[in-house]
Amino acid sequence: MVVGYAKEEKVRRIQKIKSLMRPEWGQWSRVVLLESEQFLAELTRLFQECRLSGSVFLTLKKYDGRTKPIPRKVSVEGFEPSDNKCLLRATDGKKKISTVVSSKEVNKFQMAYSNLLRANMGGLKKRDKNSKSKKSKAAQ
Repeated sequence: MVVGYAKEEKVRRIQKIKSLMRPEWGQWSRVVLLESEQFLAELTRLFQECRLSGSVFLTLKKYDGRTKPIPRKVSVEGFEPSDNKCLLRATDGKKKISTVVSSKEVNKFQMAYSNLLRANMGGLKKRDKNSKSKKSKAAQ
């Protein structure tokens, strides 16, 4: 009887922990590395899914090709990236996608990316310039 109770208690604890887990801790949070064209197509789909409610988070950073962190004690002097690359990531909180853009194809990608952003950022609120200027005049 006591053994059965301990097992049930353990199952309840596991279920409680799973219910508290964030979605990005689960299976469907794995980052998917895509080609540039596929990334833009998936990004368009993410924007359309989150148009009415939700957000899309975009990050851009320099990418040197390393997949593992540099050890603190050992300095890596011989590592020289062959060409500059950018890592772009996008997520809506549920699905994560990413792509790596090399310096050779950055112009073509930037044009397509900027057109995609212009087309899908229509829901942004415009800033009220009059209220800002009134506040600054009142402060003086």
